[in-house]
Amino acid sequence: MAKWVYGFGQGSGEGRAGMKNLLGGKGANLAEMSNLGLPVPPGFTITTEVCTYFYANDKKYPSDLKEQVAAGLAKIEREIGAKLGDAQNPLMVSVRSGARASMPGMMDTVLNLGLNDQTIEGLAKRSGDPRFAYDSYRRFIQMYGQVVLGVDHHHFEDLLENTKLDLGVTLDTELKAADWMQVVTGFKEVVQRELGKPFPQDPQEQLWGAIGAVFGSWMNQRAITYRRLHDIPADWGTAVNVQAMVFGNMGEDCATGVAFTRNPSTGANEFYGEYLVNAQGEDVVAGIRTPQQVTIAGKKANNSPLPAMEEVMPAVFAELLKVRGALEVHYRDMQDIEFTVQQGKLFMLQTRTGKRTAPAALKIAVDMANAGVIRHEEAVARIEAESLDQLLHPTLDPKAQRTILARGLPASPGAASGIVVFSAGEAEKRAAKGEAVILVRIETSPEDIHGMHAAKGILTARGGMTSHAAVVARGMGRACVAGAGELRIDYRTQTISVRGEVVKAGDVVTINGSTGEVMLGEVPTIQPEMSGDFATLMQWADKMRRMGVRANADTPQDAETARKFGAEGIGLCRTEHMFFNENRIIAVREMIMADDTEGRRKALAKLLPMQRQDFIEIFRIMRGLPVTIRLLDPPLHEFLPKTEKEMQELVGTTGKDIATIRHRADSLHEANPMLGHRGCRLAITGPEIYDMQARAIFEAAAAVVKETGEKVEPEIMIPLIATKKELDILKERIDRIGGEVMKATGVKLDYLVGTMIELPRAVLRAAEIAETAEFFSFGTNDLTQTCLGLSRDDAGSFLGEYLKQGIFEHDPFVTIDRDGVGELVRIGAERGRRARKDLKLGICGEHGGDPASIRFCQEVGLDYVSCSPYRVPIARLAAAQAALAEQAIETTA
Repeated sequence: MAKWVYGFGQGSGEGRAGMKNLLGGKGANLAEMSNLGLPVPPGFTITTEVCTYFYANDKKYPSDLKEQVAAGLAKIEREIGAKLGDAQNPLMVSVRSGARASMPGMMDTVLNLGLNDQTIEGLAKRSGDPRFAYDSYRRFIQMYGQVVLGVDHHHFEDLLENTKLDLGVTLDTELKAADWMQVVTGFKEVVQRELGKPFPQDPQEQLWGAIGAVFGSWMNQRAITYRRLHDIPADWGTAVNVQAMVFGNMGEDCATGVAFTRNPSTGANEFYGEYLVNAQGEDVVAGIRTPQQVTIAGKKANNSPLPAMEEVMPAVFAELLKVRGALEVHYRDMQDIEFTVQQGKLFMLQTRTGKRTAPAALKIAVDMANAGVIRHEEAVARIEAESLDQLLHPTLDPKAQRTILARGLPASPGAASGIVVFSAGEAEKRAAKGEAVILVRIETSPEDIHGMHAAKGILTARGGMTSHAAVVARGMGRACVAGAGELRIDYRTQTISVRGEVVKAGDVVTINGSTGEVMLGEVPTIQPEMSGDFATLMQWADKMRRMGVRANADTPQDAETARKFGAEGIGLCRTEHMFFNENRIIAVREMIMADDTEGRRKALAKLLPMQRQDFIEIFRIMRGLPVTIRLLDPPLHEFLPKTEKEMQELVGTTGKDIATIRHRADSLHEANPMLGHRGCRLAITGPEIYDMQARAIFEAAAAVVKETGEKVEPEIMIPLIATKKELDILKERIDRIGGEVMKATGVKLDYLVGTMIELPRAVLRAAEIAETAEFFSFGTNDLTQTCLGLSRDDAGSFLGEYLKQGIFEHDPFVTIDRDGVGELVRIGAERGRRARKDLKLGICGEHGGDPASIRFCQEVGLDYVSCSPYRVPIARLAAAQAALAEQAIETTA
């Protein structure tokens, strides 16, 4: 018989931390904490395999699951000494999700399950506190009603707010037992009204309803969005954890909280957390009440007037401090823990590897490696390469003028400016148009996930450092200010009001997630410094990787940025970008409009010194590092004038009339220019263009060698080669011009001539092309288009549906399609190296900066990847991680 249920608690667990794939992160760690002897309320985990079965079998369960759940429940009842549904001595349980990858707030949870109109009396009597009992019951009806029964949460919230208004109170804690009884009656009436049937009273019906809802939430829209954003496969599924309830809302000697064993924003080795007295867990993360700090140091740092747990519950705090140390020593990483205090006794409800900002991740990894807790290789492997993007963008200029509107909590570091929007949908819509937006919410909820991802920053009036907004923002690398309680946010009028100042939707604000400041208008920024922990980790990573990392850089400014971020050369310099400069475009257009070879050469002679100077500047900056220069690639019609004013300018410089210019433009028009007269085809029909560019490259290289005495390594790349004959013709011309320049200058230059592999035919004929080519650079942007028959410019209209239906696992223009495009790269590399053993192989499409694609490049033996300058550090780290992963596979093979 298959084992679907694993127990934990009371000093032992049937699972362990290494069973996350089967038990999910929460279940595996509850079992591990139980085995460590920590105080974990007893419970059981229904495995992720049940979730897989559930979706594969029309949402039905395995036939023997009910029996195993009943046995697990009976074990909890024995250990707690209470029974589910017993009117005198009722057991209450929580039902929570738990995927193998942490997905905070994305799936559903039900607390206080087992309460009904009979057991509530038993709970009130047992606890001696009717207020606590009815508070727990109303929470259960609200949570179960929303999560399982599908009643919109605002029905419950409106009733509760109206009750408080009628009673003249503002806080939930001010309501008495009789008030909660009234709320419970009202909540049950809401369910009856909305569903046409009463709230379920049978605890077994409640239990299976909650289990089904948690499995069902694996496929809710917010979970689907989160998985897409974090690259979590849909077939992993979630586990379900059923656990005996412990209550943080039984009185003033009870509390609930969330803590991190280190600061998740900075990485500092300091205990960091929040708690609430007389509350349940969702109160902390939902941001409904402003929480208190766990430590006195945290209280001072956040200028909180509320007492710290260290002051209010010193004995419990001391025990929690010991648990903090034990968990971090055991897991060798920063932990995110949830706890409840029931009548002075501490219970641990969860531990997991804590989400953290990129600066915090770096600091924690470097500190732990320097302390000998982990090895350098482990420190490098731990950092999510994509997260480095958070470090590579500007912060607020400390000297800039700023008008402070309000202050909140520094929930996620970084600075962001943008227009104010009040809904996630609006944020997504405006961001899609290229606008920078700040999402402003009273408090965020998991339904806001798409808007939070689209926004540059997030601002909330409620919530603390461990609220949903804070945790998700830190994971996404978005700046966030939470709990700015001075702000009065009105969704109806679309305004923020504070001390007489009114900010409307569409106004620009700036937030500083490192200080908690909210400012009017846009505040200038400064560029980041790549030093400290970042530099240390990058040094370790560079020693571990095999592949080189170059940058795509078309200008001296790009080249400077690339060097700053550690690029080891330029893997793609697109020369056509130089032609669009307003001082040059006229000469390019004159060349296009010329009637004969002599006319074209005359126009190109004007461009030669400009191109030469471009290359001189880039060669100087790269200081002997290789520079791959792609000769002209786009079709000529892209350079032609588009406006009447531009056409008149061309009339003046060429002497041709408007009709002739229009006729020439019409003659260059192509139905499918991507597959038309472009790349090497331009030089086959008009070789003067490539002749000029080759001469500019060689003359620039010679000039820099003479000036600096340093080696210059130009690599001349011919695009869109389909046949060996094309390459033979053009390489012969380039070599001839190179010989002329070397003879004229007296400078011997080492250079390579190679090609961009971007057509399937070039892949298939790679062996013969490599007889001439000295390097291949896989242009995977165009290779993806020509392999899949997709236009990168037009596929956006349907790619989303392909991803949603699982036809494509990833956007093939972001992460390389291993089975199709990847197979072409593999074939091209193998056949090319068969003909020329020392053939240099690289990749220069957008995939060169994507960690998953970089791992593929490592597997197929490429020599380097090339990406945009700001992604160079990401590529350096990803290349090191790819090398480590390959070594691990070889070790286990």
